[in-house]
Amino acid sequence: MINYRNPTIRRTKKYDAKPMVCPFCTEKIVIDYKDTTILSRCLTNRGKIGSRRKTRACAKHQRRLALAIKRARFLALLPYAQIHIWESGGVGIHQQRP
Repeated sequence: MINYRNPTIRRTKKYDAKPMVCPFCTEKIVIDYKDTTILSRCLTNRGKIGSRRKTRACAKHQRRLALAIKRARFLALLPYAQIHIWESGGVGIHQQRP
């Protein structure tokens, strides 16, 4: 990042990033659409599939995770959206008022 007060001096990051390790690779977890406890941990609070950065999964396991979540949703093992979204009628800012 450039220091705008003195453009010749650059700031450096002062932290060491931890290497991201896929939990599915290290613990040898098999991703299955029937295992809803593992799948629900990879969903956001809105019911969306979490990103690779959030789930810390490698590309191979993220693809398998997304497919398993979609299959579990189709078979009604996981919800498409959380119940509070169903009750409120949506998540939009501009909702119609009665």
